[in-house]
Amino acid sequence: WTAEGWLYVAAVIDLFSRRVVGWSMNANMTAQLVTDALIMAIWRRGKPDALLHHSDQGSQYTSEQFQRLMSDHGITCSMSRSGNVWDNAAMESFFSSLKTERTARRVYRTRNDARADVFDYIERFYNPKRRHSTLGYLSPNDFETKVGLA
Repeated sequence: WTAEGWLYVAAVIDLFSRRVVGWSMNANMTAQLVTDALIMAIWRRGKPDALLHHSDQGSQYTSEQFQRLMSDHGITCSMSRSGNVWDNAAMESFFSSLKTERTARRVYRTRNDARADVFDYIERFYNPKRRHSTLGYLSPNDFETKVGLA
């Protein structure tokens, strides 16, 4: 929350390494928000040979714009069952960590202040430093280096 209003965050996580490979922030929860996050992920990782994108059933993910982007890049769409957060546990865990470790109980003066802090969390803490038990207590970046993805 900011003094200017809400700031929504969309993220794309590589489930294998838990690395946030794409993200976007906007004052509105729109198809463009999630499209921008996926475009960043494709830009960072390159066009995938085979990729499954999993999300909830939100209107931004079911939009024609987002579905067309996935189709154009050969990405298979997978969606959680309605109202079942366990189907998307890795993403739910990331957003829980973001809130608990960085944004909880904060009111940012501006959306730009919030954007800068979320950027810092993802790019300067979560990906390079935050350890995950599922990765043998390595950070996503260190795990990717270890397995030869970086």
